[in-house]
Amino acid sequence: MNLHFEENNNQSLKRFEKMLKTDNVYFFDTAEFERIIHFYIDNANTNLAKKAIALALEQHPDTVGLRLLKAELLILEDKFNEAHQLLNEMEAFEPSNEEVYIQKAMLQSKQELHKEALVTLNKVLELQEETTIDVLSLIAMEYLFLEDFDRALLYFRNCLEIDSQDVTSLYNVVYCYDMIDKPDQAILFLKQFIDKDPFNEVAWHQLGRQYVNEGSYVKALKAFDYAILIDDQFVGAYFEKAKTLESLNRYEEAIANLLVTTELEDPSAITFLRIGGCYEKLNKKEKASEYYLKSNEQDPFLDKPLIALADLHYKAEEYQKTLYYINKLITIDDENPKYWKIYAQSNLKIAFFEEAAKAFKKCLQLDDNTLDIHISLADTYYFMGDYQDAIKVLLNAEVFYHKQADIEYRLSGLYFLLKSNANGVKHLQNALHINVQKYRVFQRLFPVVHHSPGVKIILQNFRNSTNF
Repeated sequence: MNLHFEENNNQSLKRFEKMLKTDNVYFFDTAEFERIIHFYIDNANTNLAKKAIALALEQHPDTVGLRLLKAELLILEDKFNEAHQLLNEMEAFEPSNEEVYIQKAMLQSKQELHKEALVTLNKVLELQEETTIDVLSLIAMEYLFLEDFDRALLYFRNCLEIDSQDVTSLYNVVYCYDMIDKPDQAILFLKQFIDKDPFNEVAWHQLGRQYVNEGSYVKALKAFDYAILIDDQFVGAYFEKAKTLESLNRYEEAIANLLVTTELEDPSAITFLRIGGCYEKLNKKEKASEYYLKSNEQDPFLDKPLIALADLHYKAEEYQKTLYYINKLITIDDENPKYWKIYAQSNLKIAFFEEAAKAFKKCLQLDDNTLDIHISLADTYYFMGDYQDAIKVLLNAEVFYHKQADIEYRLSGLYFLLKSNANGVKHLQNALHINVQKYRVFQRLFPVVHHSPGVKIILQNFRNSTNF
């Protein structure tokens, strides 16, 4: 167990845990108990924290610090009524104790009583001789919860005036500017901040991100470079620089920066995925596949590397490999129509029509009613020779999509094949009037019908009437 204590505190903790295992009762002063309780709370060991508080209050029943820790634990356990009662007692006993009001505000915040929490925190400000960053930060967070970003921004900026190294407040200032959609003000703020603190790597990093958002990639790269010069272990700066280089199509450099991040910390699936994407853009299929596989190994339940692998093999017309990865995706989530669509398209490419039809129908069952799904399912039935089923699908598609040339040309061809010439003529004329340029769809799918005398007459009449 890593105690993170100085040796004497380490001994206090060992003595306490030994006491719990025996009938012996040891004495601890209040400071020792507080450190022990804080340790258990920080390590989410609520059972031992409760035991420590109970024993502490037996030995020091009137100690405010210990009672505050009890209130903190009650709040963590969502025992709001007990916490409220205890804090009210303490407020009556010590009306000038800042920590009582801070805990009370924490309780109100957890109950989503953010306006009440602000009133309580303002009491703390009145009690303080010198305003502390902790209280200002708590007030700012309450305004964030209320989505009052302007006021939150004001308080976070006040935090930075007290301590320019307060990284959390710096991130939150930029977040507030983003939420009120004032990127120009965010950039101005960061520039002014950097003028005062030019070696703040986080400020340079955030400035770079703002430049990326406005499309100023060259400026962004300079900002990220400064962040890296200040801290050459700054993983976030390397990662953002890599993304910016990708936007400039400088994929080799992007890969180099992403590889640096894998040396500085344990690589993530997303990092490997981006490296694979860069290699794919460079048309280095084998390297792309290598890193997509690494991404999948890093996080087997992340869908993006499997999608990337499936797409990579689909583009290479390696449909069996595509199906291998799509089957993995379907195993993870069989209710995702995107996976079933790729599965269907891959089966269609290798003429596994029955599998393709099942998959396209699954897409429709999963509420993917896009036109291309209806069209693809109809085409699949047509390739199988199931003309009636193909017509049913297209007629159903017409309910959702009116006056679509892709539907009309297909209905026409299918009706002609079924010798229902009147319907064939009607739908062909409809299709020509909707979009004559798409006649090539009819020509490609129904070459025999296209060359028939009846269709040639219809085309000639259309040309004469429209000067086509």
